[in-house]
Amino acid sequence: MEKDITKHKLRKIIDKLSRYRGRNTELVSLYIPAGYPLPKVTQQLRDEAGTASNIKSKTTRKNVLSALEKIMQHLKLYKQTPENGLIIFCGNISQQEGNPDYELFSLEPPEPMSIRLYRCDQEFVLEPLREMIEEKDIYGLLILERNEATIGLLRGKKIEMLDHMTSGVPGKARAGGQSSVRFSRLRDIADHEFRVRVG
Repeated sequence: MEKDITKHKLRKIIDKLSRYRGRNTELVSLYIPAGYPLPKVTQQLRDEAGTASNIKSKTTRKNVLSALEKIMQHLKLYKQTPENGLIIFCGNISQQEGNPDYELFSLEPPEPMSIRLYRCDQEFVLEPLREMIEEKDIYGLLILERNEATIGLLRGKKIEMLDHMTSGVPGKARAGGQSSVRFSRLRDIADHEFRVRVG
């Protein structure tokens, strides 16, 4: 298990995992998002094991069932999903038929993950991991209206809200009369002060 993973270590892990190829569709990739209940994941894996028991090829069936069992055993080590989620890769990485080598790779991503994925394929699904190490452009966002403003950052595809402010600027006066010009001027002053406060 890898904790507090840096982007450099993540690149090395991705490089290592990308070299593995299954003889058939027998390498299991499992992405569990932050906060997702582990009993649901275990139940899904049990259902997948039931489906995998119908695989015609005896060796592929054995490899998939062994990988799923190993993952379910590994999930018992956790009381709940880690804060950023959990990623597990498991399967027979041996290239020699009849000489199985079941490996399980488990890591907690460096940032919160929202993707939930289960896939059994000839290679591990690494695209979501690659997206985590991509250099992301960061843009500042400012949404400004007369009565409120929100400041945030756009990092890649994620929006992070930094601050939300309300202005306290009163709405327009409904009735006319002698005071409407004075209220309008006070509203304009409050609006200007709010814009200065926002920056």
